[in-house]
Amino acid sequence: MRNPLLMKSLTVAGLALLLLIPLALVQGLVEGRNARQIQATNDIARLNAGRQQLTGPLLVARYEEQVVTEAKNKTTGEAVSRVSWVGKYQVLVPKTLEVTAQARVDTRNRGLFKAHAYDLDTQAKGRFSIPRGLGLDPSRTIRPGRATLLLGLTDLRGLRERPVLHWAGRAMDWQPGGQEGILDAAVHVDLGALSDLEGRDWDFEMPLALRGSQAFSVAPVAEFTRVTLTSPWPSPSFQGRFSARHNLSPQGFTATWEVFHLARSLGKILEGKGDSEECFGVAFLEPVNVYLQTERATKYGFLFVGLVFAAFFFVEVLRRLPIHPLQYLLVGLSLAIFFLLLLSLSEHIPFGWAYLASCLASLGLLGIYLVHVLRSARQGLGFTGGLALIFALLYGLLLYEDSALLMGSAVLFLGLAAVMIGTRKVDWYALSQSGGPAAIPGDGK
Repeated sequence: MRNPLLMKSLTVAGLALLLLIPLALVQGLVEGRNARQIQATNDIARLNAGRQQLTGPLLVARYEEQVVTEAKNKTTGEAVSRVSWVGKYQVLVPKTLEVTAQARVDTRNRGLFKAHAYDLDTQAKGRFSIPRGLGLDPSRTIRPGRATLLLGLTDLRGLRERPVLHWAGRAMDWQPGGQEGILDAAVHVDLGALSDLEGRDWDFEMPLALRGSQAFSVAPVAEFTRVTLTSPWPSPSFQGRFSARHNLSPQGFTATWEVFHLARSLGKILEGKGDSEECFGVAFLEPVNVYLQTERATKYGFLFVGLVFAAFFFVEVLRRLPIHPLQYLLVGLSLAIFFLLLLSLSEHIPFGWAYLASCLASLGLLGIYLVHVLRSARQGLGFTGGLALIFALLYGLLLYEDSALLMGSAVLFLGLAAVMIGTRKVDWYALSQSGGPAAIPGDGK
């Protein structure tokens, strides 16, 4: 071929594209392990208790309303009034609800995979105001029935102790079962005759000891809801569309939510849409998800290989030092195996230490190899030092996710600037005509 430099450029580019295959295989392995992690988390939740959402309490006031219907006597044609009583209910919400909770989080293992569960000690108190006649139009004729208090919980298996309701100085046990159309997964207490409760305010308290996994949330049903949650967990993720005042520290967090009834939709909560739209809470996330971190690292893998191959190519061309395509391929494969080492080690030791160990192993191998490939200890170790900077850059991209684009753009710009400045006096036509590197087979000389 008349232009061996172009041929070598295409060969190097082809090898770089070829290395997308092992990088894709590593990324597929990462995704598979992450899927198994999610499955393990779901299995632990299924065997214990899953995400918990607290909804309520809600007071269901049952009554019968007199309904008068007009009908015609088929024989005489006269209008006849018929009186019947129709069973109905009305849902009353607390005037105030204050919840104070402390969460203790522990890690449970299923093989190599981990899931986070929590024990929650909750103290809730508030007040109901039950108007006489339920505040209905006085022209309506009603007969009061029974009053029931409902408390919704997503997973009733998470009750660690028998729950007790303190209502107006009386202690009453919660019973299993909710009411279809209001709260299905719930516990309830029969408060007695509605006629005995009308026209008064009633204070209540309800301690709860809950167990759950992954996340805890509250649906703010009261006219004014205040929830304070404390935990030693260092990396909470606050969720829902209601913001929290929170204080974060390495020793844990404290978060407080305050929600007025004007800001939430009780209808959506009762329709069962509170999980996605009308709740707030916290997810207990792993500080460093090794699979997501490794997946992000492999996404930079091609850029990683491209920078190393480009540096190799310019060393070969400018120093007229022949480097065989197989040597390019071996160096590229060692970089691909770095990501495999990172994945396997991070499942056993913290991610930072896994990254450091993988870097030292890869740099040690490449340093020994490059000293002989470049035929100079100084150049081989210098090139290895440059690779160490690239590894450090990659770790910075993983560590500072919000600044990853800025850092990556800056490095690419600096790398291009270094190449342009370093080759500004190179006569590429003359270099091509002279055969490029010192000894490229088949250059036609």
